[in-house]
Amino acid sequence: MSMMSIRTATHRDREAIRRVEEHAFGQQTEAGLVDALVESGAAVLELVAEEDGQVVGHVLFSRLYVDSGATKFPAVALAPLAVEPSFHGTGIGGALIREAHLRLRQAGEQLSIVLGEPAYYGRFGYAHGQAGKFQSDYQCEALQAIAWGEVPETGRLVYAAAFQSELAA
Repeated sequence: MSMMSIRTATHRDREAIRRVEEHAFGQQTEAGLVDALVESGAAVLELVAEEDGQVVGHVLFSRLYVDSGATKFPAVALAPLAVEPSFHGTGIGGALIREAHLRLRQAGEQLSIVLGEPAYYGRFGYAHGQAGKFQSDYQCEALQAIAWGEVPETGRLVYAAAFQSELAA
């Protein structure tokens, strides 16, 4: 019987992470986004899930800000989350999110934003109600937030530059 483990990603994981991202999404866009976020220093937390020594899951949280004009409140963006297709439905994605949330809270982070499936991310506490008043190029029902402290309710979400360059490509 094998055991899944979660750990902080290292430079040696770059190729395996790229492979997981490409397999999970069926394209290179998300893998390019991960590379750009890491290379630009925007990554706040990056975890991998391993099964029998093989990277089978990956999650990245990058720095974003809630800009209210007078202040910029630091937050994190969950993007992307990827699991090898042959491991879908095994709980790896959820385990990555739960472990990341624990580490982020311990590090003092207070707000996380995700653009994703509401039914899935809602299981981890994300809700559109928490993000609905933010100004964002991505404002829709899939834009969700989870707060672990006192956070702004309004303002413009300013993502890392890699989001504009990689997703516009």
